[in-house]
Amino acid sequence: MLTEAPLDFPFSWRGDQIPAEVAELRAASPVRRVRTIAGDEAWLVSSYELCKQVLEDPRFSLKDTSAPGVPRQYALTIPPEVVNNMGNITGAGLRKAVLKALNPKSPGLAEWMRSCAAELVDQLIGEGAPADLRGGFADPYSAGMHCRILGIPQADAPRLMRSLDIAFMNSACPVAGARLNWDRDIAYMTERLDDPATTGLMAELADLRADPDYGHLTDEMLATVGVTMFGAGVISTAGFLTMALVSLIQHPELHARLLADRTLVPAAVDELLRINLSIGDGLPRLATEDVLLGEVQVKAGELVLVLVEGANFDAAAFPDPYTVDLTRENSTAHLSFGGGRHYCPATALGRKHAEIALETLLERMPGLRLAVPIEQLVWRTGFMKRIPERLPIMW
Repeated sequence: MLTEAPLDFPFSWRGDQIPAEVAELRAASPVRRVRTIAGDEAWLVSSYELCKQVLEDPRFSLKDTSAPGVPRQYALTIPPEVVNNMGNITGAGLRKAVLKALNPKSPGLAEWMRSCAAELVDQLIGEGAPADLRGGFADPYSAGMHCRILGIPQADAPRLMRSLDIAFMNSACPVAGARLNWDRDIAYMTERLDDPATTGLMAELADLRADPDYGHLTDEMLATVGVTMFGAGVISTAGFLTMALVSLIQHPELHARLLADRTLVPAAVDELLRINLSIGDGLPRLATEDVLLGEVQVKAGELVLVLVEGANFDAAAFPDPYTVDLTRENSTAHLSFGGGRHYCPATALGRKHAEIALETLLERMPGLRLAVPIEQLVWRTGFMKRIPERLPIMW
């Protein structure tokens, strides 16, 4: 029997259409050998059932994907110990403080989001069309929310945002600027721990230093929470929101329904989460022992990649998956927030962030549409998120 040559992965950086390979693999080879950007081999999993199995089975480890000598998707751009950040936070006893900060019902947070979103949209309207909805709305809206949660100055958002272009690169080789990014941002967050003007989560973390139960925590560990929360939080919420807006523009019938009935926005957000292609690669796990995955025996030490778009467009889990159906009974069963032990702790916050953004845009820009043919969007390459470099719109 001939062994099939590994496929090069990722398949496409475009976020306006699902790669043709996805449906083909799911039907013929839902566990398929691929070659990663780093040049290593991995198993790509593309059906909902098997993707869910990988995410929920503790024998598939996220933490071990950063171990020395293991196969990789791409070169690390953050210290290895940060890969399993929520595990580190839990181990340090910080999970309670982090989850409290990520609660969308925190006093004043939703009101702040509405005010920020309205201000950004009004600024775009004042400047006139065409406008860049990513650079002028999605990015600053997400960055501003995370500054507020962390309790750091809004004016510092641009300097922290600059790091993300490198921190979330997919590169075959180590990136020289990654360490500079990390050291600079850690130094910034460490300064915030000693700044009396700091509020929010960073102030809470600073106060823990006086508690004997947290004497094992160093300033660098506490600063790491701030750096990773800002980076992972902003890139995820801004990436999803940008891609949700692309999807909304691609589905004018959905746009019309939401204009007629704003109460449908929460249901729309879950469907937009399901169909969005913002996750530009697979979610990585390393097999810690031999595991039978479908018809494939995955061996200990092998890399497995969960193809979220494969799972979310699997008709076996979501009938008529290419249709935006606001009445789906399992609308929240998508894997866009991951699953298992590493299910995203900010799911409620991410949903509320997107809901408020959509409500604001529907109210203030009811005629929102692309200002260029969708084929002219320029998609970022070599990045963990599929995003257009710019999203030119008019209204």
